Amino acid sequence: MVESRREARSLAHLARVGIYGGSFDPVHNGHLHVARVARERLGLDGLLWVPAARPPHKPLKRLASEADRLAMLELALAGDERAWISTLEFERSGPSYTFDTLRELPARAGLRPDCELFLVLGWDNLRGLERWHRVGEVLSLAQPVVVWRDGGDEAVLAHLRATLSPQAFARLESGFVRAPASPESSTQVRARLERGEWPVEALPAAVLEYIRSQGVYGGGGE
Repeated sequence: MVESRREARSLAHLARVGIYGGSFDPVHNGHLHVARVARERLGLDGLLWVPAARPPHKPLKRLASEADRLAMLELALAGDERAWISTLEFERSGPSYTFDTLRELPARAGLRPDCELFLVLGWDNLRGLERWHRVGEVLSLAQPVVVWRDGGDEAVLAHLRATLSPQAFARLESGFVRAPASPESSTQVRARLERGEWPVEALPAAVLEYIRSQGVYGGGGE
C-alpha cells in the first residue's frame, strides 16, 4: 500500500472542508491555482487532496505510478498546513468513483457529522460530468465548487444544462467561482515532458526536480 506522509487521520476540528480529486499526473501550478482560489473564495478551513488510482473516465490511460504521483503531490504541498492527502482511492479496488469517495472519506478523515463538504472542480472537469457515476448524488453529497476559467467553453455548460436534472444543474451552477486563467493542463505538461522539454513555469520547482531526477515521463533521469 502506498502511504502518504501527509495522510489525513483526524480533522474533527474543521467546519468547512474542500475535497479535490484527480489523477495529478503530474500535479502542476494549475491545480494549486484552483485549490487556492476555492479555499480563499469559500473560506475553507482546509483541502483534502485525493489522488485517483483508476479514473473511470480514463480507463485506458497509462498513469505515472501511484508512488510517483503521491511523492510529487507531497512536494507540491510542502509547507501548506491546511492541505492534507488521502490515499483512500489507492487502497480501494475498482474504479475511483467520486460518489464512493464522498461517502467514505468523511469517516476516514475523522470529520465531524456537521462538517460542510465542498467538491473542488476545475473547468476541465465539467466535460463529461453528466456521465459520472451517480452524478446527482455526488452533487448532493458535497457542494460543487467550479473554478470558472475565463474563456471556458459555453457549449459544455449548455450541454450540462440539458443533460443534468434541473436540481443538479442549479446546485452545480451555484458553486461557480470566476478566476483568471490557470496554467497548462496535466495533458499539455506531460506532453512537453515526454518531448524532453522542461515547463518550468507550469510546475512547482520541487516537482520539476523530482521528475528530472527520477526520470518520470521519460525525462532526464539520473
